[in-house]
Amino acid sequence: MTASVRPGLPLIVDGSGLLCVTLLLRLRREIDGALPGTVVHVKATDPAAPLDLAAWSRLTGHTYLGPVPGDGIAATYAFVVAESAQRTDPGSPWRLDTVASAGEDGACPAIQP
Repeated sequence: MTASVRPGLPLIVDGSGLLCVTLLLRLRREIDGALPGTVVHVKATDPAAPLDLAAWSRLTGHTYLGPVPGDGIAATYAFVVAESAQRTDPGSPWRLDTVASAGEDGACPAIQP
């Protein structure tokens, strides 16, 4: 994980100024290694962020909590890191990482719609 978090405090990922794909790539990198149950706050200025974050959370299995009230320039959105989250491809946040998601025999598990 690239950021440290004290217990009880959310992990903050600043995606201000980033658009969809770049925001999700940063998010993927920043939460790598976060413990299940970690609350993540994502700061974003992209108007599509609430849709992208909700869809990405569904894809990966994280629990999307929605917008966090605040008065900052960048809107903040929250989700909870899931214990059984699926990792996305390091270069393509809309694709599951077939290497990390492969079973012991190397076969990819079925993706649920």
